[in-house]
Amino acid sequence: MIDDNFLVLDFRPLFLTVEGIGPFRSEPFQLDFTDADDEPCNFYLLLSKNGMGKTTLLDLMAALMRLFELRDPDHLGFEDLDSGSGQAQWDFLVRTRSEGQEQTRVLSLVAGRDEPWTLNPWGETRLGQFGAGSRSVFGYVRHTSGRLSLVGDRTTGLRLGGTGVDGLDDDGFVADLLAAMRAHMDQAPIAFEDDPLTMPTLLHFSAYRDISKIEDWNRGVMQPPSWGYRPLHSFGTESRGWQDSLDNLLVWLKWLDDGRYERAIEVINARVFAESPKFLRGVRKQPPEAVVVNGKHPHRLDRLSSGEKSLVQLYLRVGIHMTRNTLLLVDELDIHLHSIWQHRTLAVFKQLAVDHPGLTIIASTHARELIPAFGHDIPEKGLRKGGHIIEEGVA
Repeated sequence: MIDDNFLVLDFRPLFLTVEGIGPFRSEPFQLDFTDADDEPCNFYLLLSKNGMGKTTLLDLMAALMRLFELRDPDHLGFEDLDSGSGQAQWDFLVRTRSEGQEQTRVLSLVAGRDEPWTLNPWGETRLGQFGAGSRSVFGYVRHTSGRLSLVGDRTTGLRLGGTGVDGLDDDGFVADLLAAMRAHMDQAPIAFEDDPLTMPTLLHFSAYRDISKIEDWNRGVMQPPSWGYRPLHSFGTESRGWQDSLDNLLVWLKWLDDGRYERAIEVINARVFAESPKFLRGVRKQPPEAVVVNGKHPHRLDRLSSGEKSLVQLYLRVGIHMTRNTLLLVDELDIHLHSIWQHRTLAVFKQLAVDHPGLTIIASTHARELIPAFGHDIPEKGLRKGGHIIEEGVA
């Protein structure tokens, strides 16, 4: 059951500011996720050559979202935050409703070394620019001893940004948000792409989105291990086990028999196999697995092309785990895709952002030919587009 006592109405990224991380070491580096009207973008494209830091930034965003899941951590799981001089701050515009009252504020997720903290300061004038009445800070700082402290712990003495904001949760907003997210942890989704849960989630897809051949013959109807709500879901190359597989996910949806299975099949066939002789027929009982038909010839998911596997992985996982406030991070959107498929995928992503107002898509690519199709400066109804090109010499 969805608890409506604390609802997240909007959860939109504004700025990511880093220093001492990956190739961004000599000075602070910032991504601005807002458009020309200071509105948070719902589709943002990050472009550069290979090796310029795109993956580092996406991995960092996932690590910062994981902060919501940590309890008394001894490390943060991101090397440049756990050692060295790395600092990161991810600012969000958050709108909530609690006990009938709506409020808008900036929430800064912070992590890294404790002194000096000068990343992206906020004051009343700047908060007002984005319609925010206040700012809250949540995260962990690492002391020279290696010990981690929760921001706002009075033993740290940490002050952030030089604006009088010290990270103390004086009005209880961070505590309320954490309590709401944790209360819904592992809650099962109830719809495909239209789940009513308002808690924010980040779906992180690495550039390695392969579907492996299943080598586990101990198969059956098993709830997928990543089935329920989490603040962060990360997806890469599948294991060769049954429980983690897309095949098991589809068998599970078939067993639930609530319409999501049919919707998932429809989505895959429309978005991946349009204008193709192939189609996803469904799942068979023996052995239990998904079946793709190419002409008259059936085969397994792992026999698809690399590009097809990448897209099947994306659309199925997104459909299952999307909430009303979803951050979708896709590393190398164009990987393994022919130029026609690249443009088709870009068009599908645009439509997803239009159809789902709480969705924010942040994708990286090295395909400069996608820039005209993205149309950064071309208005499109329902889209607020932005982007950044990482050039040589930023480090």
